[in-house]
Amino acid sequence: MWLLGAGASAAAGIPTAWDMIWEFKQRIYVSQKRVSLESVTDLGNPAIRAQLQSYFDASGTFPATGSPEEYANLFEAAWPNEGDRQTYISGKIAGAKPSYGHFALATFMLAKLTKLVWTTNFDTLIADACAKVYDGTGALTTVALDAPALASEALSGQRWPVEVKLHGDFRSRRLKNTGDELRQQDAVLRRALVDACRTSGLIVAGYSGRDDSVMDALADAVAQPNSFPAGLFWLHKGENPPLPRVTSILESAAQKGIDGGLVHIENFDEALRDLVRLMEGLNTEALEQFATSRKRWTAPPEATGRKRFPVVRLNGLPMSVSPTVCRRVVCNIGGYSEITAAVAAVNVDIVVGRTRSGVLAFGSDADVRAAFSPFGITEFDLHAIETHRLRYDSGERGLLREALSRALAREGELTRIRRRVTDLLMPAQPDDSSWADLQKIVGSLTGTVRGHPELVWREGVGVRLEWAEDRVWLVFEPRMIFEGIGDDNRFAATDFARERTVKRYNRVLNDLIAFWASRLARDGTEQRALDVSAGVDAVFNLSSNTAYSRRIGA
Repeated sequence: MWLLGAGASAAAGIPTAWDMIWEFKQRIYVSQKRVSLESVTDLGNPAIRAQLQSYFDASGTFPATGSPEEYANLFEAAWPNEGDRQTYISGKIAGAKPSYGHFALATFMLAKLTKLVWTTNFDTLIADACAKVYDGTGALTTVALDAPALASEALSGQRWPVEVKLHGDFRSRRLKNTGDELRQQDAVLRRALVDACRTSGLIVAGYSGRDDSVMDALADAVAQPNSFPAGLFWLHKGENPPLPRVTSILESAAQKGIDGGLVHIENFDEALRDLVRLMEGLNTEALEQFATSRKRWTAPPEATGRKRFPVVRLNGLPMSVSPTVCRRVVCNIGGYSEITAAVAAVNVDIVVGRTRSGVLAFGSDADVRAAFSPFGITEFDLHAIETHRLRYDSGERGLLREALSRALAREGELTRIRRRVTDLLMPAQPDDSSWADLQKIVGSLTGTVRGHPELVWREGVGVRLEWAEDRVWLVFEPRMIFEGIGDDNRFAATDFARERTVKRYNRVLNDLIAFWASRLARDGTEQRALDVSAGVDAVFNLSSNTAYSRRIGA
C-alpha cells in the first residue's frame, strides 16, 4: 500500500501544506495588522517570513511553527467558512495534471504490485493517471467521505485497485482539513486503514504526519500483532528531521521487528523512477508516452542581428500569476447594468462581473456586502476561476480583464478608458520624466488636431486578454487615443492617426513594443487591482519578454 500526502502532488503544481501555511500567515497578518499586502508579498524572502513568524510568535494564539496543529489552525483562521476553504482548495488544484510519479504508481497498480492507495490529498491525480494507464475510468475504486462504508466493501471484496481519500475529495459535501474536522475524522476509514495494515506493507510518500487522526491510526496499526508484514517505509525529503510523531511511530515499529524505516529521497517522482528501474516486466507504455509528450518551455532568447531569429516579434505578454479565486455573491439582482448601478449607488471601489452562478467580485468584503446587501444576499463565498473558462469570452475572463486593466492603470500611472473588448491606457501625466523614453520614440505624447481644437489626441495603448498555447496572454497595441471625437470630426481623427503612424516601420514599432512591454510588466513585479486586505484582491504578474515567431522549420 501507499499513503500519499501533498508532497506527492508538488511536481504537478499543487502547493504543499508548508506552502499554504505561509499563505495563511500572510493573509492573517495583513488582515489583523491592516497593512498593505505589498509589504509582505515575497514569501520566498527569509526576512519576510521572519517578520510574519515574529508576529505569530508574539500573538500567543496560534500553534508554534512546525506544530502538527499549525496547518489546520491557520487554515481555519484564514478562511473560517467551510465553503471558502473548499473553493480555495479547488482553485489550487485547478489545471493540475499527473506527474511521472502518479503514472508510475498507476503502472504498479496495473501490474498488481500496488493494490491500495491512501491519500490525504484533494486532487484527482491518481484517478487521472489510472484512467490513462488502464485506458478507462472504470478500473479504480475511489472512496471519499460521502461513502465511507464503500472502503470496507471494496477492501473486503478485494476490488483492486482502490484509492481512499482520508480527508475527503474536494468535491465532497464536507471538506475535512481543519482542527475540529480533523479530530472528527471518519471512524470507518480509520478502522479500514488499521485493518489493511495487518495484511499489507505501507510506503508513505509526500506526507509530513501533521494530522493526528491519520497518525493515531498508524500508531494503532503498529501496536497490532503481526502488522505491516511487508514493512513500513517512510520516504523523507530534505535535510530537516521528520516530525517527532513520525520518528516515534518508526521507532515503535523497529522495536516490534517491523522492517522498514526512514528513507531519504530527492522527491516523489525521482523515487518512483528508481523503483520503476528495479521492476522487471512492467508495462511502461503510459510512462513512455508521458516522457515523450512533456513540453519543456524556456524563455525565448533576445533578438540579435538583422536577419536572425525572431522573424516577427509579437505584442503578447504571458501572465505568470493571475487570480485563482474571487468572491461570489448570490442575491436578487439582475444583469451587469444593475450590478454596476448597485456599486455606484454606495460608491465603493470593487471590480464586478456577472455569471449564472452569481455576482463575481474583487474587493474588500465590507464593500461587496455594502453594494449587494440591499438585494438580499443568500450566499457569500469564494468562486474558483477555472482555467478552462478563460479560453473564451466568459464572465470570469471579463472579470480578469477588468481587474488587470485596473491594476495596470493603478501601478503604471496610467489613465484608463474602459471598452467592451479592448481597454485604452494612456499616460496620466505625459510631461512626467518617466515618459521620456516614449517621447524619444514617437515625439510629443499629446496635443490637438489642427483645425479641431476640441479633438485632443494622446499616445497610448490598447489592452485585452487572449488565449493561446494553453495560457492567457495580455495582448497590447500601441495606438492613438482621441478625446472629443464625434461624427463631425471622426474623419479628421482618422486622417491624423494615419499620418502620424504610417511611417512607424519595424525599428520604431519594435522600440514601441519593447517600451510598452517593460512599462506594463513593471519588471515582473506584483500588480494589484485594488490593494485590499480584508477581502479578495486581484493579483497579477506579467513577463516583459514578449512572444516571438520564427521561420517554419528553423
